[in-house]
Formats: sequence, structure tokens, C-alpha cells
Amino acid sequence: MINESNVDAVRARLIAEGANGPTTPAADRALNERKILIIPDVMANAGGVVVSYFEWVQGLQAFFWSEEEVNHRLRRVMERAYMEVYGMAKEKGWTMRQAATVLGVSPGAEAWRVRGLYP
Repeated sequence: MINESNVDAVRARLIAEGANGPTTPAADRALNERKILIIPDVMANAGGVVVSYFEWVQGLQAFFWSEEEVNHRLRRVMERAYMEVYGMAKEKGWTMRQAATVLGVSPGAEAWRVRGLYP
């Protein structure tokens, strides 16, 4: 856990959050002020969710990919997601966490805007 009491001891130039919510908001601000790149937990942990989706799809189709194919597809998905988040963060002057949140929520927000809230 990176928090207010230990954030000054962090000497990394890049942090990939491996746990859920490992950085307090105050520590997050301090790290961003120091220009430390943070790959937020929602991105760093997404690989397992993506592979679970692949397993579900394969099960529905009764067709199974090799480990090499799964890794290739996972890499493609993760690299594309990283580039989208990084691109938005740079374009808007946001943190990676802010860009990941906006990109993650946008499809649902757009659907609500277009269709409204279903009961």
C-alpha cells in the first residue's frame, strides 16, 4: 500500500499496481506530481479477466485455442488498451487512472445517454 506516510520513499519511475486499490488518493497525487507513471490496478489486473472471457467464448463455441494463440490475443488486447489509455492521458493532460476510468465508463454512459435508463 502506498500512502501518505511512505510515498516519499518511493524511488520508482514506473508503478504497475498489482493489488486492488493499492495507492491512496493523496499518494496518487504525490506520485503524479513527481511524474511517476502509474499503470492503475484496473489495467494491470485486466489480463486475467480478458483470459476468462476468452475461455468463456471458447466454451460457447466448443473450439479451443492453443496457449500460444491465447497469449497472442491477450497481448493484442492489452497493448491496444494501454495505447488507448496512454494516448488519452497524454492528449487530455490526465493521469493514466483518470483516462482508464473515463474510457471504462464511457460505453455505459453513452448507452444511458442514447437509450435512457431501463427499469
